Amino acid sequence: MTRTTPTRPVDVAAVLPQLTPLARTAIRLHPRPGSPSVRDSSVGGPLLWPPDEPWPHCEGPHTWDTVNPAMSPEDIRRLRRIRAAAASRPRGRFTPEESAIMKQVNAGRPWPEDPVPMLPIAQLYVRDIPLLRPPGQADLLQVLWCPFDHGLKPYPKPALYWRTAATVTDIRTDPPEPPVVQFEGYLPDPCLLHPEQVTEYPDSVELTQDLQEQVRHWCRQQTGAFTDSPSEPPAEDFYRKELAIAPGWKVGGWPGWGPTDPSAQSCPACGTRMVPLLTIASSEWDLSSRSWIPYEDQAHADAVYVGTSRPQLPSMIQIADMNRLQFYACPASPDHPYTERVQ
Repeated sequence: MTRTTPTRPVDVAAVLPQLTPLARTAIRLHPRPGSPSVRDSSVGGPLLWPPDEPWPHCEGPHTWDTVNPAMSPEDIRRLRRIRAAAASRPRGRFTPEESAIMKQVNAGRPWPEDPVPMLPIAQLYVRDIPLLRPPGQADLLQVLWCPFDHGLKPYPKPALYWRTAATVTDIRTDPPEPPVVQFEGYLPDPCLLHPEQVTEYPDSVELTQDLQEQVRHWCRQQTGAFTDSPSEPPAEDFYRKELAIAPGWKVGGWPGWGPTDPSAQSCPACGTRMVPLLTIASSEWDLSSRSWIPYEDQAHADAVYVGTSRPQLPSMIQIADMNRLQFYACPASPDHPYTERVQ
């Protein structure tokens, strides 16, 4: 199935022509629950991984959680199946057998010893997402992460791999899984992708001061917000949320900013200012970005679900209080190391 983003409520570049040279292309990935194979671009699906290549492990140091119970990946899958079954019944009730399983799972498991096998998170073929800039002859980007926090970084530790798909003739069918996962939101549900190209503009905080003021003045005219106060969102949120930056999983485009002020990511190898490569999002949209809901999802956008996958949370991934994990690449050379940050 395709996913089609509605036309923006306003062509902001026509109103503010100074934005035109700042336009960037992004590809919204639109992950939706499915059964991907190793030959598909996917989130949480199996990876095209050679059997003679070691599976990535994380040496830590890991932050063991003393509050939340540790659950195995299969524990989490069982919980999700039980919740989905209950959601299909009147009043969403659990059977006695399901309640017993949930009690057992929530009792937790022992924390593991290091090292920890990493989890497959995404697999992106260049044929599906041509905006990717792979090194050499590579045509496949694979993303894994360790499903634990690490010290001061309250998010999973990622690892990115480029490979040439045609060179993988034998495929590993039994990749190891971590014995437990720190948070349920660190284990993705398998999703197929529905890539779609859109146009983005910079977050208002990245604009020049003069252009910021023009955007703010124009947004006040559009929304009727003539004052900014601590109890109300800034007037320019209309620009930021509805016109400039697409929510959800995407490749390329402009980064969104939230917990921290914008700061340039410099390439560790050459110092060049880096550009967004991949955004892993906890949500495909929220109440402030509903105009981005694809036409195909609008009929179910407000459906009530209880602890199960839903249109705006298709992969069930949750990062650092529903934020985004953003990867950056060096535009000077795709061989240079990537960087990441949470926003």
